[in-house]
Amino acid sequence: MYSNVKVGMIFTGMLLIAVLLAGMIPAVIGCTAEEPEQEFSLHDPMVRFKIATTTSLYDTGLWYHLEPIFEELANVEMDIVYAGTGIALEYGRRGDVDAIIVHDRAREDVFIADGYGINRRNFAYNFFLIAGPPGDPAGITGLNAAESMTKLYKEGLKGSVKFVSRGDDSGTHAKEKLIWKEAGLDYEEVRNSGEWYVEAGKGMGPTLLMANEMQSYVMADISTFLAYNLKSGLDIVSLVEEDPIFLNVYAAIAINPETHTKAKVDIANRFINWLISDEVQEIIGTYGKAEYGRSLFFPIASCDMPGCPPVEDYTKPVPEYVR
Repeated sequence: MYSNVKVGMIFTGMLLIAVLLAGMIPAVIGCTAEEPEQEFSLHDPMVRFKIATTTSLYDTGLWYHLEPIFEELANVEMDIVYAGTGIALEYGRRGDVDAIIVHDRAREDVFIADGYGINRRNFAYNFFLIAGPPGDPAGITGLNAAESMTKLYKEGLKGSVKFVSRGDDSGTHAKEKLIWKEAGLDYEEVRNSGEWYVEAGKGMGPTLLMANEMQSYVMADISTFLAYNLKSGLDIVSLVEEDPIFLNVYAAIAINPETHTKAKVDIANRFINWLISDEVQEIIGTYGKAEYGRSLFFPIASCDMPGCPPVEDYTKPVPEYVR
């Protein structure tokens, strides 16, 4: 038999254990209860504005400068595809972009006439040149564009020189074809006349590097030539520049929403009006001066030679699109 003392001690111990267990129950329950889900505020996704632009604006870095300014202004995120004019026009025909930046007036006219583009505005220009080895083995220095191409063709057939063409259906390539025509030569005959004529099938920057490595002649826009000469230290030099046919005008075109209903025409119109604004024209007129001692592009309003666009093509604001 247990004594009263032992019984009391056992009862007291059991009571203490019960109290301790009772105190632990809320803690256990608290550990096993589901935590409330954390809530996050929702934000509207950034509107994406897609453009296809010629490679020279990319190779010179101008778009790197302009892109963040317009993104902040319009509260959009720009998706920029850098391609030759031919590819940019094709993206526009397919409705893959909202606007295009190109530099081939003849094909622009067809693009617009076929109903793919609206609201073309010219916003900048520069010039082409023909570069080659410093010794100028073809002897084109002092000649005009057509005379230079004629001389290159003759020397190329002799195996004395090589010429590297963009060969990519770009605006530069189209200008090259025009100069061959001006020289009285058939382009298809020229391109198939021998190994002296090399088709790069690349953008302007890589084509310049290829011509430099081969120590051959090449036609390029002066802006990309200057940019790559500073960046890569080209050995080839500019030999022919002074010719009105070298004028190179850039245009922005909105994709026609009646042809491609998903095209963001309102943003495209705002973008085009921004490009011809005083703010951007000033940027274009000063871009590159610190690095090159001259601007890489010219504001369109300063274009006053044969081939320059009509004044209304760069002064008349694009109207609001009415659906």
